Amino acid sequence: MEQLDLFEEAGTEKARNAAPLAVRMRPRVLGEIVGQKHLLRAGSPLWRLVETGDGVTVPSSILLWGPPGTGKTTLAYVLANATERTFAELSAINAGVKEVRAVVERAKRELGMYGRETLLFLDEIHRFSKAQQDSLLPAVENRWVTLVAATTENPHFSIISPLLSRSLLLTLQPLTEDDVREVIHRALEDERGLDGKVALPQDSEEHLLRIAGGDARRALTALEAGAAGALAAAKGDGPAELTLEIMEQAVDRAAVRYDRDGDQHYDVASAFIKSVRGSDVDAALHYLARMVDAGEDPRFIARRLVISASEDIGMADPSSLQVAVAAMQAVSFIGWPEAQITLAHAVIHLALAPKSNSAVKAIGAALEDVHKGLAGPVPPGMRDSHYSGAQTLGHGKGYIYAHDVPGGVAAQQYAPDTVKDRRYYEPTRHGAEARYSDVYDRVRALLEGAGAAKPPGAETEAS
Repeated sequence: MEQLDLFEEAGTEKARNAAPLAVRMRPRVLGEIVGQKHLLRAGSPLWRLVETGDGVTVPSSILLWGPPGTGKTTLAYVLANATERTFAELSAINAGVKEVRAVVERAKRELGMYGRETLLFLDEIHRFSKAQQDSLLPAVENRWVTLVAATTENPHFSIISPLLSRSLLLTLQPLTEDDVREVIHRALEDERGLDGKVALPQDSEEHLLRIAGGDARRALTALEAGAAGALAAAKGDGPAELTLEIMEQAVDRAAVRYDRDGDQHYDVASAFIKSVRGSDVDAALHYLARMVDAGEDPRFIARRLVISASEDIGMADPSSLQVAVAAMQAVSFIGWPEAQITLAHAVIHLALAPKSNSAVKAIGAALEDVHKGLAGPVPPGMRDSHYSGAQTLGHGKGYIYAHDVPGGVAAQQYAPDTVKDRRYYEPTRHGAEARYSDVYDRVRALLEGAGAAKPPGAETEAS
């Protein structure tokens, strides 16, 4: 009997060592989880569920929403272990209602015969149709299983309302570079991982972080591939050095020379914006790809596009700013790798849009006059006349309410005397700005009194 136990233990150890590195390094307790500080702080719903175990009633359904590689499966494992439940795992990619019912029936038998509850982890639940999601409701409502479902899609759109309303929704944030770095270092040293047998130089580590793109699973998979190459080429008794060359060969991906804290960062970003300004969409996409591949913060790229939309395109295509702002908002909650598509969309639009820097020149000229001290008193008619005593000071006197004038443009002086004849905006004839140029000329003529008549009783004391 003892010999049989030894054989079983040896077989288990062999199977454990044969498992992928990402599986071997999966956290077993809450304290080993990297990232997600907002979910793991003391007193949070997840912390109470895991730390108190069976002392707290686990919700009948938990939805984990977040990008790939952020720990959704890991949290399900930790939750199952902490609450001493039987763990069953399915993926909506290759499982359907039949497989779900089989798990539920087995869970009902275990619950009835042994009093042991089952935690069903369903990955990619957004791939289930409405009817398939409906089939989960009886098991959830009757607590035959505790459902922990993971999704990379917004559950408010991808999960049916009855299931969403019965679930505790936990949102996982993308892992930071430091989070992934911690995962890598732990895998290098931990006995479950590489156990100190592989050394990772700085340049190889940076390349690995770029490859990972905030995905811990991807980082460990690439590390495992590189470590196998390093161990095969090792000479001597010390740790095998996982060089950049070995890493590149192992993952079949060349390291992009891009230092996010050095000259390359600014050079590539500069060339990127200059390419958009110059309407070379292909060059712009090339530099975008270099930044994407190097793991540049997508929000940094999006911010540059928002600036370019006003600085280089402006009134020639006012919709460009809307596209850029929409892209910035999208990448803030999408993250890599999907954000690259949104950024490419914005880059193509901006690069091919007609260009005008009239907004830059206009605000620059206005600021130059202000800096010169040309900031005279506001004309009496333009001053606020709403507060008590304002009218006795002459505030608002002579002001013409624009809506009382045909065409909505009243001939009156808005600017201080010091700059009343200045023209800051110089529209181009590019794209949509040609239309604005015509409008600008007509409005200026009306404001200066050419063809504009003051209607009877148009003067008001309103501001």
